[in-house]
Amino acid sequence: MNGEWEFAFDDTNIGLAEGWSDGRSLEGVIQVPYAYQCELSGIHDHGIHEVVWYARTFEVPEEWGARDLLLHFGAVDYRATIWVNGREVGHNRGGHVPFCFDIAPYLGEGANRLTVRVEDRQDPHQPRGKQSSSGTPSGIDYYCTTGIWQSVWLEPVPQMRIGSLQVRPKRSESAFQITAYLHAPGIGWTVEVEVLDGDEVVAQASGEALGAVAELQVPVPDPKLWSPDSPHLYDVRVRLLRSAVVCDEVTSYAGMRSVEIRDGWLLLNGERTYLAMILDQGYWPGGYLTPPTDAALRADVEWTKQFGFNGARKHQKIEDPRYLYWCDRLGLLVWAEMPNARAWSPEGEELLLAEWERAVERDANHPCIIAWIPVNESMGFPHLREGHPGQYAFLERIVAATRHLDPTRPVIDNDGWEHTDVTDIVAVHDYSHTGERLRNRYAETLQGGPLPPATWTGSRQIFARGSGYHGQPIMLTEVGGFLLLPDLPREKLDTIYRIYDSFNTSDQLLKKYADLMAGISDLAFVTGFCYTQLTDIEQEINGLLTFDRRPKIDPAALAEIHQRLFGPQRMAVARL
Repeated sequence: MNGEWEFAFDDTNIGLAEGWSDGRSLEGVIQVPYAYQCELSGIHDHGIHEVVWYARTFEVPEEWGARDLLLHFGAVDYRATIWVNGREVGHNRGGHVPFCFDIAPYLGEGANRLTVRVEDRQDPHQPRGKQSSSGTPSGIDYYCTTGIWQSVWLEPVPQMRIGSLQVRPKRSESAFQITAYLHAPGIGWTVEVEVLDGDEVVAQASGEALGAVAELQVPVPDPKLWSPDSPHLYDVRVRLLRSAVVCDEVTSYAGMRSVEIRDGWLLLNGERTYLAMILDQGYWPGGYLTPPTDAALRADVEWTKQFGFNGARKHQKIEDPRYLYWCDRLGLLVWAEMPNARAWSPEGEELLLAEWERAVERDANHPCIIAWIPVNESMGFPHLREGHPGQYAFLERIVAATRHLDPTRPVIDNDGWEHTDVTDIVAVHDYSHTGERLRNRYAETLQGGPLPPATWTGSRQIFARGSGYHGQPIMLTEVGGFLLLPDLPREKLDTIYRIYDSFNTSDQLLKKYADLMAGISDLAFVTGFCYTQLTDIEQEINGLLTFDRRPKIDPAALAEIHQRLFGPQRMAVARL
């Protein structure tokens, strides 16, 4: 249902009182799924409009028959209420996760009217990621993304159906554990699973649903493992039957791989894996958080691999699932991170946790994801530096909740600094400009001593409230950030975010990058890094690519540095 919709601002919030939900026409036009702030929406208005409305007419194809009809929204920022033919069918809170409703009971013959009201307040307690709570880009924050920003679609489904799947690889047992959650409980229903390698069925299993859940272990003989170098995927087919009659069928895919933390390393498929990652915020010139095409998502994955990175830290964004699809298909490791609030309150904690749990549930089947990050740099938790007991306790609670949802991946409690005792990885942000500064800063650690107590600025402690190091992997998960200073008037230069070192030519960038990577390579206790960042974004111009995806440096030159400093020979030594 992407494309042209009717649209209206409701700055005085009169739409509900005046009955705009009754299906009436709206005067404006917008291109869904692009937020009104961006160019591809057709509106391109950077003003603050906290309440907006959408409407459109649609017809249901006759060949779909009398079935349930799911109306899906990929993501709507932030609170949405949905009406069909003037009747409310549901509502949602959370700007980065999907939701759907069965709208079959509200449909009429022929044309039907869909109306959506969205409320997106400039509320710093609301999970918002890099969207400025003032509405104006500043520092590391950008223009907002209000309303529908991921795809909308209809799906005809049977009344008795498979609602969702959980697919967990068990590499040590050469099996997939597949759980089918049915839309409703039933007696005498059977679930069948087939695992295919290409066109060949290589494994199958069946079992009776217990209530609304069927859990099956599916052994796969001589499984082919998934990794960035060999991203092998199996197709998965799941059927729901009653009296040997197929009532519903869904297909998916899965990768056989394992992720472990052991002896201070992250292990992928039992092998120590040095993580060479790029920070990727997923913004585009015409669509901001929304990519212009599926090909644009694939291209960002391909650029990352061309630069020689084996992973991406998806920063302050729950990305469109198509990005994760391409990471699965092309072979790119992903750290998945929740967009955070910018102010703290007990209510804000619950908003964050509720949305994060839904994000983990949505994305847990992707083999590319190898780590979860619920909080970054204490965003929304400003008093951790003083040891605030409630904020510290919440970090422990959200890590525990993440592990309950997915015990198969490590969880980084607070990427950057102020870690609690429960983090699986000590992720430190260090923008030291040269390799020599890194060696000097960590000289005591290299001699077997502890980590420095504070980050590179001295203003943030690496561990919060007396927590300490317990043998976890140590990684520098934000480094570098070298920026090319453009030829701009002084007043424009003053708006650029400039904590980073700068360069003037591609040769200078290559030298600075090689020097920094050599410094990281010399830190024998470090098992991974993440360079800031893949692309320029508005006033933050420290990308390896410009905002419109033009490289500032030869990707092969960076890939050669990574291979030489962090490649197979280094890993062979590390495994001894």
